Amino acid sequence: MSDEIKSQVQKQFAINAGKYVTSAGHAKGEDLALLVASSQATSDMNVLDVATGGGHVANALAPLVEKVIALDLTKEMLQVAERFIRGNGHLNVDFVVGDAERLPFDDDFFDLVTCRIAAHHFPDVSSFVSEVLRVIKPGGRLLLIDNVAPERDEIDQFYNEVEKFRDASHVRAWRKTEWIQMLEFAGLRMETMVSFQKRFMFEEWCNRAALPESERRELEASMLSAPSIIKKVFNFEENGHGGLISFQGESVYIQAVKPNFISK
Repeated sequence: MSDEIKSQVQKQFAINAGKYVTSAGHAKGEDLALLVASSQATSDMNVLDVATGGGHVANALAPLVEKVIALDLTKEMLQVAERFIRGNGHLNVDFVVGDAERLPFDDDFFDLVTCRIAAHHFPDVSSFVSEVLRVIKPGGRLLLIDNVAPERDEIDQFYNEVEKFRDASHVRAWRKTEWIQMLEFAGLRMETMVSFQKRFMFEEWCNRAALPESERRELEASMLSAPSIIKKVFNFEENGHGGLISFQGESVYIQAVKPNFISK
């Protein structure tokens, strides 16, 4: 099943790679600004950007550090990221095809590992976390951003079902409490968690996943028929003509450190 999901991820992002470079929600935002500002980046750092996507984190950190490795499962995504980053004049970024759950790097190698708006596509997030712990130097940090699900079961289920319908490569948006548990159980120590409200414009959100028109209308109708509590939690914006303009989700910035006494 894991291999099937990863194959679906590669298929989905291969055909839509260019959209993620230009997507406003990926190219900029206060979450990206916070990650860079909190990175404490120095010119001697080695950084790994896992599931780099359009390359926005790697691009932002490249001028501040010695080396960035931009890793992604999808070759086509790396190609568009490389054009974007090289076009900005950054030559200290290497591009590596690789799996977030089996990182092809030595133990205790990176000062910083980043991962932004990607972990909800990973079939086995606990393996990703374990691999991050392994490749970070003691005292190094993970800076992670991802969409999260609400804590209530029925609202969590609604959000993840909607995301899965829109994009078959979606696995799960985890709850904030689940992230804390996974990271600390693995051996990382939580330092910071910051929550962001995230507005999804329905048509643009569907366009980015290349959702066919018939399925788009089916998804829209399904969402609009949701109970009132769902509409309130996700702050639906409707157009008055039976259409959905937008809804509001949540993402988090997480900063966690590998304690100095842990080395694998």
